[in-house]
Amino acid sequence: MTRFILRRILTSIPLLIGISALLFVLMQKVPGGPMAVYGMNPHITPADRARLVHAMGLDLPLHVQYLKWLGSAFTGDLGNSLFTGRPVLEMIAERTPNTLVLMSISTVVSLAFGLALGVFAAIKPYSKFDYAATTLSFLGYSLPTFWFGIMLMMVFAAKFHMLPAGGMHSLGQEGSWLDGIAYLVLPVTVLSIVSVASWSRFMRSSMLEVLRMDYIRTARAKGLAERLVIMRHALRNALIPVVTVVMMAMPGLFGGAVMTETIFSWPGIGRLFFDSMGKSDYPVMMGILLISAGLVVLFNLLADLLYAMVDPRIQLE
Repeated sequence: MTRFILRRILTSIPLLIGISALLFVLMQKVPGGPMAVYGMNPHITPADRARLVHAMGLDLPLHVQYLKWLGSAFTGDLGNSLFTGRPVLEMIAERTPNTLVLMSISTVVSLAFGLALGVFAAIKPYSKFDYAATTLSFLGYSLPTFWFGIMLMMVFAAKFHMLPAGGMHSLGQEGSWLDGIAYLVLPVTVLSIVSVASWSRFMRSSMLEVLRMDYIRTARAKGLAERLVIMRHALRNALIPVVTVVMMAMPGLFGGAVMTETIFSWPGIGRLFFDSMGKSDYPVMMGILLISAGLVVLFNLLADLLYAMVDPRIQLE
């Protein structure tokens, strides 16, 4: 197991370097480039602009710029924000806990509802519950995130005043968990809706396939209670393909947080990325995209490790 993890980490390093090189080139080639943020300032003269280009090393060949950035990134220095002048890593670290709270709660909610809906729909296929779950899944899957978020905000915040429209805490209530939960309800609902819809469909189809296996018929023929057949024999095997789907959806959940955090003014990494795009703050965007790529690699590794935990027949060697 340890050798497998080390081998995967070592093979991930050139992959991340390749992704970072591609991102760096794309960032330099978009209209305006890294100097776009200064183009909006009427007080910067052409002479000032030339001095900034030289100071930032943008007059160097592209591969030299990239190697200098990569060398700094290896030491934990992702550069400074062009807009605030603060270190990028410090800005990202400041917002990370907020995004982790939102993503963790959304994942728990999505797993609880998605897997439960899928299992119950598979136990009673083509029943009223199955049709209702299927309809809700397709509805949740087809709802545009931004539209659904705004609708929830208009109904529960603007119309009935039941929940706050945005932010993370009420004024003067920064340390109150109860107050924080109220601010989480709408963003978590929006972020979870697509995951619940897709994971319930995968769980249903995987469970249906397992329930048709011979060993399930044998377990029933031996007189085991249906609850034990489902929980002890069917559910664990049905989870194997779902593990991949769930793990690969994690980076997507991080991407979905960009839209959700923006709609609900949640001060997380997603909101920071959206704000950085509006300001053409390329160092911050580059840092966040690099972390997203790292998350994809990390959750791929976790998926392989969870495979071995769910199914002992799989050997990670």
